[in-house]
Amino acid sequence: MRRFFKFVMARWLARTPIGLAVLAVGWLLGRRRRRRVQQEGQRSSRPVRGRPRGR
Repeated sequence: MRRFFKFVMARWLARTPIGLAVLAVGWLLGRRRRRRVQQEGQRSSRPVRGRPRGR
């Protein structure tokens, strides 16, 4: 349900230039966050588990 909500919100925001800018900023911030988490996981001895993607 959450993925569907994200999809609907992205479609709704993509209709306007301002919405596209918001999506781009969110994408860039998410990319930075994922990269940072991955680097921290390589430094620690235990593997970092992400959020389950099933439901």
